[in-house]
Amino acid sequence: MIASTLSVSKSGLYADPRPDWLALREEEILEPARQIVDPHHHLWDRDDQRYLIEEMTSDLVSGHNVIATVYVEARSMYRARGAEAFRPVGEVEFANGVAAMSASGGYGPAAVCAGIVGHVNLLLGDGAKAVLEAEIAAGQGRFRGIRHSSAWDGDASVAGMYATRPKGLLLDSTFRRGFACLAPLGLSFDAWLFHPQIGELTDLARAFPDTRIVLDHCGGPAGLGVYANRREEIFVTWKTSIEEIAKCPNVVVKLGGLAMRLLGFDFHERPVPPSSEQLTVAWRPYIETCIEAFGPQRCMFESNFPPDKGSCSYQVIFNAFKRIAMACSEAEKTALFSKTAIDIYRLKLG
Repeated sequence: MIASTLSVSKSGLYADPRPDWLALREEEILEPARQIVDPHHHLWDRDDQRYLIEEMTSDLVSGHNVIATVYVEARSMYRARGAEAFRPVGEVEFANGVAAMSASGGYGPAAVCAGIVGHVNLLLGDGAKAVLEAEIAAGQGRFRGIRHSSAWDGDASVAGMYATRPKGLLLDSTFRRGFACLAPLGLSFDAWLFHPQIGELTDLARAFPDTRIVLDHCGGPAGLGVYANRREEIFVTWKTSIEEIAKCPNVVVKLGGLAMRLLGFDFHERPVPPSSEQLTVAWRPYIETCIEAFGPQRCMFESNFPPDKGSCSYQVIFNAFKRIAMACSEAEKTALFSKTAIDIYRLKLG
């Protein structure tokens, strides 16, 4: 019997975490000394879901050797007043405050929010520059780039909260004027989309070869709605797109996000949480495809917590990644678990 009532986030793309259910699965930590930089997590306090530094720290001390993390925008703590365009600056201020709390040493050894990825509406066009500069100042040396989610699908059951977002955002000329502000300021762009949109990101990457782009969540392979029960067919399409975008040297990929409902797996509905062995079987084809296409030096394992926490614990998710990487060399493992993230986000550790 499931330990607690399953609930789905308002986005519809992931299940809400259930601590009592997750506690039903405990595993011994594999390679406990291996250093990990988690390059993708969120923090929020919304509705009945709280995931702030205390909850994050509880996950980080689960046994893996996490030395630092990167915060990625989640529409958290926007300013309540002031010009609309500048309200996302509040999120950078919030994340930087968490980083300061972490730097005090009172929340464990990991440098939480050592890097910060915020949000700026690039549809401001040339006007995006002023907001970017405000976020650079707010980050006090930790701000590294932005994410402007372009996730969209014609099937609302797939798109969830993104159903009202504009179609073809990455191809929009005004968006691209805003995007052009990133590279001169030394900033990167995190891309969150669904797999049918990878071609649009490839076009963007080719148009802006000097802008560093991070493809989140293995490119968002979908398995819900119109994509349900078509896993083998969708995989072929997704793989072709991944191999094409990997030809762009300015693009790197985050390996994770695979525990969300988006992929169509049912792990979150089972009486007991999945083991790392079970997740390895399910995720290996996606992760190995990305590593083969991009190379380990352009790949990094991510937790995507708390969205991925709806299906597995921090302990289990990184055990699964370690199992998938077992055949890699030591240098390749170092890249996958820490060095790529440190390099891409220019983290200042130690």
